[in-house]
Amino acid sequence: MADGWRVYAGCRNPDSASELRRLADASDDKLQILALDVTEAVSVQAAAAKLDGQAIDLLLNNAGVGGPRGQTVGNIDYEAWAKVLDVNTMGPLRVSEAFVDHVARSERKLIVTLTSGMGSIADNTSGGSIAYRSSKAAVNMVMRSLAIDLGPLGITCVVVNPGWVLTDMGGPHASLTTAESVAMLRCLIERLGPAQSGKFLNYDGREYAW
Repeated sequence: MADGWRVYAGCRNPDSASELRRLADASDDKLQILALDVTEAVSVQAAAAKLDGQAIDLLLNNAGVGGPRGQTVGNIDYEAWAKVLDVNTMGPLRVSEAFVDHVARSERKLIVTLTSGMGSIADNTSGGSIAYRSSKAAVNMVMRSLAIDLGPLGITCVVVNPGWVLTDMGGPHASLTTAESVAMLRCLIERLGPAQSGKFLNYDGREYAW
């Protein structure tokens, strides 16, 4: 918004999203909140229908869950794992499918999905976190395929690792504040184009190992 962008922010429960509503009230109509649950196709389609005919320069998939902690071999909650996959892997595809026409009619034509370094197979040297790791590795593959499938429409698809960030999921020992991560992500996104489509990038712009 500070750069003059109009932002449509999707969230599951707009009425209870107090911080998001505060930002919307102070945005001079530059921020509009949409009810959107990435796990429900009807909800995603309804949100897309509200913006029918509009162009979206940047579609940012950032919904994500970590799943229950302490899951180890012999103690896997498969139902919880399925929910993680639903949010982290299938959710971004549902949203991308629903909004692909909006993105295609824009100037930037960008779909950026926040992934994680924990979705890197090459970088997995500590094991654990099977549900979360597998969901992020899977969404990397989904977006790699979308980069190819949507190439004829001129759409650029990129997955980006935002770093280890001080959030509820990242925990208190993370190395980046949200402001630091967002600032670098904004600089990176500004530079994205067709040459980067299908790539897995770190927040600082370097390519991340698949």
